[in-house]
Amino acid sequence: MPKNSKVTQREHSSEHVTESVADLLALEEPVDYKQSVLNVAGEAGKQKAADEELDAEDRPAWNSKLQYILAQIGFSVGLGNIWRFPYLCQKNGGGAYLVPYLVLLIIIGIPLFFLELAVGQRIRRGSIGVWHYVCPRLGGIGFSSCIVCLFVGLYYNVIIGWSIFYFFKSFQYPLPWSECPVVRNGTVTGKYGPVGFAVISVVEAECEKSSATTYFWYREALDISNSISESGGLNWKMTLCLLVAWSIVGMAVVKGIQSSGKVMYFSSLFPYVVLACFLVRGLLLRGAIDGILHMFTPK
Repeated sequence: MPKNSKVTQREHSSEHVTESVADLLALEEPVDYKQSVLNVAGEAGKQKAADEELDAEDRPAWNSKLQYILAQIGFSVGLGNIWRFPYLCQKNGGGAYLVPYLVLLIIIGIPLFFLELAVGQRIRRGSIGVWHYVCPRLGGIGFSSCIVCLFVGLYYNVIIGWSIFYFFKSFQYPLPWSECPVVRNGTVTGKYGPVGFAVISVVEAECEKSSATTYFWYREALDISNSISESGGLNWKMTLCLLVAWSIVGMAVVKGIQSSGKVMYFSSLFPYVVLACFLVRGLLLRGAIDGILHMFTPK
C-alpha cells in the first residue's frame, strides 16, 4: 500500500482509529455503472436515434396544412381518373365491377392510405427511411417502392409528353385532327394528249378508311413505322415534348416542397375543373344517357 494513502497515515498517527471499513468505503467516490463500458452500445444507440431525430426535424415541411391537403388531393386524382377507370369499369362488367371496387376501397384502400399518411407524418422520412425505421431488414421494401415509382414516372411522363404535344397543336384552326388531310396531285387532262394540268384534291386513303383522329394519332403524334421490323427514325417533336415533361419533373424535385407547395393551389384544383368540363361536355353529347347506362349496367 502506498505510503501516502489514508490507511497508512492513520496507522502511523497517534490518533485513535474509530473508522470502520464501511466508513472508509463511504469516503470513496461512487461508481456509476450506467456510464461504464457495459453501456457503451446503449449510449451509441441513443446518440444515433437523437441524430436521426435531428435529421427528421431538418427535413422540409409544408408551409401550411392547406398545401398538404391539396397535395394529397392532387395525388389522388390523375390522368387515370379520366380514361383508365371508365375503361376498366366497362371492360370488367360495368356496374358489377363497382361492387368489389367499392368494397376493397372501403376495407383496404382508404385505411392503407390513411396509415401511410399517419406514419409519414410521425416519422417524417422517405419511403426508404420509413421501412428502415420500422425494421432494418425491411429496408428493401423502400428501395423496391422507389424503383416502382421510377417505372410509373417513365410511364406517366410519356403521357405528359403526349399531352404537351396536343396542347401545342391545339392552337391551330381548324384542329389538325378534326378532318383528314388532303393530297393534291397534278394530272394530265385532254382528249388527244397532254394539254395541261389539273389539280385534283384527294383525301388520304388511310385516313378515309379509319378516322381523322386515328390518323393524326398514329401518323402525326406517334409517327409509327409500317411494321415492327422497321425501326423508323427519331420523332424529334415527341422527343422535345418528352424532354419538356422531364424538365418540369426535375425542377419540381430539385426545388422541393418549399416551392412546389405554392403550385399545389393550381395543380390540385385544375384537374377537378377539367373533369367538370368533361362531364358537362359529355352530358351534352347525343346519346350520353344511353352511354352511361351501358357502362354501368351490370354484366
